[in-house]
Amino acid sequence: MKITTVQAQESGERIDALLAHSGYTRSAAARLIAAGQVTREGKSVKKSELTRAGDVFLVAEDDTPAPASAAAQDIPLDIVYEDADLIVVNKPRGLVVHPAPGHPDGTLVNALLHHCGDSLSGIGGEMRPGIVHRLDKDTSGLILIAKNDAAHAALSEQFKQRTMEKHYRAVAHGSFSKGEGLIDAPIGRHPIDRKKMAVVPNGKPSRTEWHVLEHLHGATYLDVHLLTGRTHQIRVHMLSIGHPLLGDKIYAPNLKTPVRIPRLMLHAYTLAFTHPTTGKRLTFCAPLPAAFEDTLQKFR
Repeated sequence: MKITTVQAQESGERIDALLAHSGYTRSAAARLIAAGQVTREGKSVKKSELTRAGDVFLVAEDDTPAPASAAAQDIPLDIVYEDADLIVVNKPRGLVVHPAPGHPDGTLVNALLHHCGDSLSGIGGEMRPGIVHRLDKDTSGLILIAKNDAAHAALSEQFKQRTMEKHYRAVAHGSFSKGEGLIDAPIGRHPIDRKKMAVVPNGKPSRTEWHVLEHLHGATYLDVHLLTGRTHQIRVHMLSIGHPLLGDKIYAPNLKTPVRIPRLMLHAYTLAFTHPTTGKRLTFCAPLPAAFEDTLQKFR
């Protein structure tokens, strides 16, 4: 029987909704749950049950005899820092973080398995070993990976307590009348398009700080600080205030710009956290990719 592992990053989400944005259709998720094929800690769940951060769900999908697992692949990694407990990687645009429906291999996890062998945390399950947090496929920049369970738990707690700092560089459409601001608007699944997120009344609390770095021609270069970590948070929040990100093919596919935009203009620029073993505060920075820098220059 094929077993797929799905981990909840946050608390308070319905289990069928978690499966729905992990690659399953809503109807398939409901069917699997109703058939008792989704378990948490060995017990079947109901679709209306809520997740807890760190929950691992096993989904039995078909008659494959062995559990699903990711394979090691020799894919180049831009490693910014590495020690016995963790790795910080500068992820390129276009690289998917972990295997999922539609992306069975060629992911960051496949590359990490080749680089680290068995030295990855098992908390994320067989398909997400070591993955403490995620970046969208089209977002470049810094991502943190745990190499053992103790480090994973400690780093995840920092995310939960909001003591881990993440700053992004972004280019948004239009001009801002103020130099800085805070977007405090709940985010949840889009009511019509279930593959998207949106600002919705019953969404999860979501807060994004932004600061203008430079006014461009028809666009604005921003530093964006995440105070919460929702799926597509920056993209959804910027869209909600009328300033979608340039190159966003999901949330602003028809945005007109004077020059061609070759990529999503969003880059995870800095990452700061406390080392789980030494207690030392670490800060890392990933320079802007060439395509990002070139596009930025064209708007100056």
